[in-house]
Amino acid sequence: MNTRFVFSSLLALCGLFPAFAESTVKVEHFSVNNSLVRVEGDGKYLLLPVSEASSEASVNVLVDGNLERTIYVRLATSAVDYMVPFDLTPYKGHKLALNVVTNNGLHSESDRCWSDLQVVDEFDTTNREKFRPLFHHTPKYGWMNDPNGMFYKDGEWHLYYQWNPYGSKWQNMTWGHASSPDLINWTEHDAVLTPNGLGAIFSGSCAIDYNNDAGFGKDAVIALYTSAAASQVQSLAHSLDNGYSFKVYPGNPVLSLSSEARDPNFFFNPVTKKWDLILAHPLDHEMLIFSSTDLKQWKYSSSFGRGEGAQNGVWECPDLFKLKVDGSDQEKWVMICSINPGGPFGGSATQYFVGDYDGKTFTPDRDADGNVPTKWMDFGKDHYATVSWSDAPSGRRSIIAWMSNWQYADVVPTLQYRSANSLPRDLSLFTAPDGQVYLKTIPSPEVETIVGRPSLKRKNVKISSRPRAFQLPTANSGICAIDLTIDPKDAANVELTLSNAGGESVVVSYDVAAKLVSFDRNKSGVVEFNKDFSVVSKAPTLSDSNVLSLRFFIDRSSIEIFGNDGKFVLTNLVFPQSPYTTLSISSDRKCKVSSISVSPITPTTPN
Repeated sequence: MNTRFVFSSLLALCGLFPAFAESTVKVEHFSVNNSLVRVEGDGKYLLLPVSEASSEASVNVLVDGNLERTIYVRLATSAVDYMVPFDLTPYKGHKLALNVVTNNGLHSESDRCWSDLQVVDEFDTTNREKFRPLFHHTPKYGWMNDPNGMFYKDGEWHLYYQWNPYGSKWQNMTWGHASSPDLINWTEHDAVLTPNGLGAIFSGSCAIDYNNDAGFGKDAVIALYTSAAASQVQSLAHSLDNGYSFKVYPGNPVLSLSSEARDPNFFFNPVTKKWDLILAHPLDHEMLIFSSTDLKQWKYSSSFGRGEGAQNGVWECPDLFKLKVDGSDQEKWVMICSINPGGPFGGSATQYFVGDYDGKTFTPDRDADGNVPTKWMDFGKDHYATVSWSDAPSGRRSIIAWMSNWQYADVVPTLQYRSANSLPRDLSLFTAPDGQVYLKTIPSPEVETIVGRPSLKRKNVKISSRPRAFQLPTANSGICAIDLTIDPKDAANVELTLSNAGGESVVVSYDVAAKLVSFDRNKSGVVEFNKDFSVVSKAPTLSDSNVLSLRFFIDRSSIEIFGNDGKFVLTNLVFPQSPYTTLSISSDRKCKVSSISVSPITPTTPN
């Protein structure tokens, strides 16, 4: 049975799209799980109706009768959650058809997806989400996870990320692209790497080839990434326009193993004059190290990790770099390793190892008992896939993380987009009272540019069992930074509560004797979407002093706490129905808040 739909109405679905193009969409139903969509006309986008409860359909893109690629879309059977755009401009002058095959379940001719297909000249990405962050990077629409391939060049910070352009759940892995002059204000660009014959585009890294070792040109930007289909293999691409477009190397893959391996991270080693590559060997809970002189042929050097650190999940997203230890001339190497599951409070998290590296082998530091200690970059639930920018200015080691957790990332209460990235952060090393060297993580200096003048500033505030309340700014939905220093004196426990008029609250507690800071989001707002979201996370202060300094960055759906000048960090998502308006502080015995300031946050180009 053939059905023909012609769309030229000015009526916009859900108020999202201002006008339909003069185009024809013809749907032919071959069977209960196979239909053909033919598109003719001059429109720019074909809008695909999505329902997240639907099963994925394989949408085979046919150009002049030949299969160009396959995408996977949860085409709506009944109610439409949102629309996603399929770009028609590359196919002008060609016959375009979409051969749709449902993989699980059956479609009927009366399903919403067929009647709601639309061709339009514009796709409206105006924010429709109350929980979209104001000053954190998010995609304009679609799913996002790991940050990828970040590099700095000619005054621009480039951020790529795992992106699904066709829905707000994981699929169709593509490298989305954003750039920024200041790590705060991001401009979105066209995707740079899309699935091809070797598979989806998984995580990877970029670096500048200053010496033309790969032969693509001096200062070419080189990308190494995982191509994922039946196997996971490592592929190469290069850019001659500062990362705005990439050409895929025709000799791919450049590295393949007989077992699962992914997320290549590479850098030029000035000592050996070679390129070093760290590759996750996820199911073996280890990292593999390779070297190369031309970025195309890689020689195995060593492995690290079996039996070390946290082992209760797959190892992913490696990074390896050298840092100075604060207050000394000592330098140490840091190996970053994301793990899922196996985080300290469930699900995914980022661990790291401090040690030495000789260009071939990474040797971790050990504690007094001869063991390799497990160290966490962040003690919150929502900090994963942390990697650094290559070629950052002034010798900085700047990082960013995916601000979510694989336990619930695809069901958080947003639809237009899913996931944000953490604040950009800068790293250094310090020696803790236990003699171990740890990472110190602070907000990148660019963050200070969006923190306004304090709306509240007090010193030597006495605290007791009766809560002392401080009002938070009303501008920008209460989004703000809070800085405070607590001298507990005789108190055993100090409690800080962020709350709103609806009774929703986040409770941050300081156990003085145990030197632990906890973050309780059980009553923080919308929590019922997943049983693993309601949790109390805890961080050691890594200090021999009882005095505690805390710095809060509060956005619409996240709170990041940097403690004791970055010696520990807690990053957690929250979804309050209305902004937190009050900070209350109490203690079991009298103590003192030596200083407190509250400052509104106003980015130049907010989301």
